Amino acid sequence: MPYFSRLILFLFCLMVLVESRKPKKRRWTGQLETSKPSHLYKKNLDVTKIRKGKPQPLLRVDDHDFTMRPAFGGPAIPVGVDVQLESLDSISEVDMDFTMTLYLRHYWKDERLVFPSTSNKSMTFDGRLVKKIWVPDVFFVHSKRSFIHDTTTDNIMLRVFPDGQVLYSLRITVTAMCNMDFSHFPLDSQTCSLELESYAYTDEDLMLYWKNGDESLKTDEKISLSQFLIQKFHTTSRLAFYSSTGWYNRLYINFTLRRHIFFFLLQTYFPATLMVMLSWVSFWIDHRAVPARVSLGITTVLTMSTIITGVNASMPRVSYIKAVDIYLWVSFVFVFLSVLEYAAVNYLTTVLERKPQEKFPCMCGMLHSRTMMLGGSCSESEANSLAGYPRSHILTEEERQEKIVAHLALSSESNSSRKKGLLKGQVGLRIFQNTHAIDKYSRLIFPASYIFFNLIYWSVFA
Repeated sequence: MPYFSRLILFLFCLMVLVESRKPKKRRWTGQLETSKPSHLYKKNLDVTKIRKGKPQPLLRVDDHDFTMRPAFGGPAIPVGVDVQLESLDSISEVDMDFTMTLYLRHYWKDERLVFPSTSNKSMTFDGRLVKKIWVPDVFFVHSKRSFIHDTTTDNIMLRVFPDGQVLYSLRITVTAMCNMDFSHFPLDSQTCSLELESYAYTDEDLMLYWKNGDESLKTDEKISLSQFLIQKFHTTSRLAFYSSTGWYNRLYINFTLRRHIFFFLLQTYFPATLMVMLSWVSFWIDHRAVPARVSLGITTVLTMSTIITGVNASMPRVSYIKAVDIYLWVSFVFVFLSVLEYAAVNYLTTVLERKPQEKFPCMCGMLHSRTMMLGGSCSESEANSLAGYPRSHILTEEERQEKIVAHLALSSESNSSRKKGLLKGQVGLRIFQNTHAIDKYSRLIFPASYIFFNLIYWSVFA
C-alpha cells in the first residue's frame, strides 16, 4: 500500500513536469508578431531633462545682468560684421532708393556665456534666446523700411561656443535711400551705399568693424537687374560724428550700377529720331497741298510732346537738365522748325500771288515818234503832242525838234534806271519768290544739322 501511493505520487509529478514543458498556445490577434532587436529598448540619455532637485542649466543666463554690454566699464567691445547679399530687388528712380535682401551676421565674445564642454561643440538657438542676452544694436542709416523675415518662424540664429564666442545672424530686407545724379540719364552710372551703425554705443563702448576686410561682403553671382549692370561691390568704414552724442563706427556697403541703354534706345531715342525724320517728308510734298503738310507737322509735334511727357512721368522732378531732355527738346525744336518752314513757304506764296505785276512803260510810241522824226514824215499835231504841248500851242519847226529830242532823251534815261532797279530787286528776292528753292535748301540743311547734333551728343554723353 505505501508503495502504491508512492507510485501514484511519482506519476502525478511526472505529468506536471511534462505539462510545464509544453509550449503555451497564444491567442490570435489578427497581427503577425515580429521579434524586435534588444538594442531598440535602450533609452538614450536626454540632456535636456530636468533632474530632481535644483536644475543646472548650461547657459547661466539668469546669473548675469545682460542689459549691460560685455566687459562694461572696460575697453570697447569689438563686434565683427559680415554680410551675404541674397538679392538686389529693385532700384527706384522716382523714390531714389533701392531694396535688397541680405544675411547680416555679428561676431563678438561674451564671457558671461561660457559653458563647460568636453567636445568643444557649439550650441545653436533660435530667436527666443536673443531677448534674454545682450546683442549689438546695429541699425541701417538712411533706411526707409526694413524688416526681419518671419516665415515660417523668425529668421534669427544664435550660436554660442564654449569659450563665449557668439554668432548672431539675421535675414533682413531693407529699403534705403540712394542719392542719384540724373544729369547724364539714361547714359549714367549710380553709386549707392548701405550704411550700418550702432544706435546707442559710441566708439568708446563698441568697435564695429568688417570681420574679414573686403572679403566680408559676399554676393551671389546670379544677382541681376533689368535696367542696371552691377559693376562693383566693395566695403569701407569710417567714423560718423553727431554733435549731441559723439563719434560712432559706421560701415558701408558700396555698389556701382551702370544703366542699360538698349531699353531707352528702343523706347525714347529711336521714336524721337523717327519723328524728326518724318517731319522732313513735308519738304518733298507740294506746297499747294496744305492739308497734307499741316496735318503731318501737327502729328509729329504732338507725338514728340507725348514722348517727352512719358519720359518725365517715370523720373523724379529734378531741377536740372538731364541728357535725355537735351535730346528730346532739340528733336522737338527740329520738328517745330519744319512746321515753321512750311508756314514761311505758304506765306510767301500767298503774298506773291496777291502782289500786282510790275508794269513797264510802253516804248512803242517812243519808237514810233523816233521813226517819224528820223523819217521826217511827222505831222505838226503829232510832233506837238510828242513834245508835250497841246495842239493849240503851235511852235516853230526848230523849237519842235529841240523839244522832241529832249523828251526822247529823258524818257530813255528813266526807262533804263527803272529796268536796273527791277533787276536788282528780282535778284535779291529770287529765293523768296521761288518757294520751291526754300524746300530744296531745307532738304539739305535740316538733316545735316540733325546729324551734326547727334555726333556731338553721343560723343559727349556716351
